[in-house]
Amino acid sequence: MGRTPVVHVRGRGSGWVSVAGTACYKKGERSRLIHKFRFHRGRKGEPKAFSRQDYRDLIVRARTQLGGPIVLVRDNLSAHLMPQMKEFIAASADWLTVFQLTLCAADLNPREGIWALMKRGIGNLAVVNVDHLAKAVKRHLKKIQYRPHLIESCLTSAGLNMDD
Repeated sequence: MGRTPVVHVRGRGSGWVSVAGTACYKKGERSRLIHKFRFHRGRKGEPKAFSRQDYRDLIVRARTQLGGPIVLVRDNLSAHLMPQMKEFIAASADWLTVFQLTLCAADLNPREGIWALMKRGIGNLAVVNVDHLAKAVKRHLKKIQYRPHLIESCLTSAGLNMDD
């Protein structure tokens, strides 16, 4: 009595799943969530985090899917601030406008709302391995993608007006 129940799950292997994403809006179209996965299974030489190329590719993919110029609101992740990213942004100035959030502005980042929705959906999941976790994350992000009103609510709660 008075003890928290614990469910033991036998895990096979180790690793983690990282997700990078962007909440997108284009006037007259449904809001979108464009994301990229990275699996780390603990193997030697395997990348452990997203690189600046991964973030660059995500921005280019957003431009391709939206079919036009991009206004990007980004946080202060170190990969976003690398000189190579600054060069990419300068070279893409004809279609890419970037607004940098201040260090303490997580509430102005619509992605934080998306991640909160995703975490709420898998919060009590007991996973067997990294593949099981990846499948659950992908499934829940897909559910969010097919509910543009959720993405729009995250954009609006970050103070982004989509009526202009």
